[in-house]
Amino acid sequence: MDSTLLGDYAAFAVLLAAGFAFVGAAMTANRLLRPSAPSRTKGEPYECGVETEPGQEAPKAPGSGAQAGSGATRTGVAPPPRSLVGADWAQVQIRYYVYAFLFVLFAVEAVFLFPWAAVFAGFGVAAAVEMGLFVTVLALGLAYAWRRGVLKWQ
Repeated sequence: MDSTLLGDYAAFAVLLAAGFAFVGAAMTANRLLRPSAPSRTKGEPYECGVETEPGQEAPKAPGSGAQAGSGATRTGVAPPPRSLVGADWAQVQIRYYVYAFLFVLFAVEAVFLFPWAAVFAGFGVAAAVEMGLFVTVLALGLAYAWRRGVLKWQ
């Protein structure tokens, strides 16, 4: 085997080992230096302040000024009653996924189309025909989705 080729592999191995060592050192430093104050409240799921289970009352923050049992705050005004939203299972409509899929589809088209357009002159007629077919297939897919009413937001 050629010694320069072996040297290239050795340099790659050293850089790979250095990368793994750096990631390991960063993770170890994070574990050793981070503040740790676990509590029951921190372990509960966070739902953006929306209560989903009936009868479950949100814990009051210490030092919030609430009087015990009175429901009044420092200003003397009782906070509005909390309304429950419903069950904790929310069903997402398929149209969100369709929009996301169409966005990804046309973003991928742009990824392929822009570099091709930058060097168009060097490709020739065959590449222009292939790119025309590519854009036509995507346009037909968009027309199909439009005709089926997938793009109507209700």
